[in-house]
Amino acid sequence: MTSSSETSGGGDIVRTLELLWDTGRRPSRGPKPALTLDRIVEAAVQVADADGLDAVSMRRVAGELGTGAMSLYRYVPGKAELLDLMLDRVQKPSENPADLGDGDWRSALEALGRATLALYRRHPWLLQVNQSRPILGPSALDGMEKVLTLIKPMGLTDPELVSAIIMIDGYVVGAARTQLYQQEVERRTGLTDAEFWQAQVPTLEKVMASGRYPVLAALSDDAFGTDFDHFEFGLQRILDGLEVIVSRRRTEQ
Repeated sequence: MTSSSETSGGGDIVRTLELLWDTGRRPSRGPKPALTLDRIVEAAVQVADADGLDAVSMRRVAGELGTGAMSLYRYVPGKAELLDLMLDRVQKPSENPADLGDGDWRSALEALGRATLALYRRHPWLLQVNQSRPILGPSALDGMEKVLTLIKPMGLTDPELVSAIIMIDGYVVGAARTQLYQQEVERRTGLTDAEFWQAQVPTLEKVMASGRYPVLAALSDDAFGTDFDHFEFGLQRILDGLEVIVSRRRTEQ
């Protein structure tokens, strides 16, 4: 699943934007299309969710829709543009206000972090896509607008507000990728995480008893336990750090 990488914005940028924002010219005559762009994008997302991004091709998507590959090109130029439509589809923000936190900036960023992690868990193929230059469709801008509205009261400069969002996203991507790698290696090796670490216990016990690693040897039994929520701990520390600068800016006013 992580063996290859795709890049957003790799197709015809102008045509992709037309499709995302529905600003392209539509034929006024002729038979009613048998497919819709919406159905094509949804089918592509389902293929990626089931079999990974490598499985997404115009031929495979057409097969899922019961048609020929050439018929898809009436709606979308190719896989590169289709990928950007897929990205916009899955990243559509929730319409439920409760999913954006309790109304203050901290709960908004906290909700953003958790929602983003859940997004990568639902669609792990997103981690294969280089989104350093994203095509800005409705979902991307809707999500940004909602979050910025809630965190504007932080009192930071505009670049700093954007940076706060980037910071959260970068942290979540790292955590999600680590979780994905753990799932992949278990599937490939057949060893569960517990079995993998248990296999190292005899050697590590001898090493710890040697006196070479006194600090490690003195750690509590639960130091590397699975009950500790490392993601939540890290997310809260990032928010604590932002709390410091927000408080400082308010005292400077």
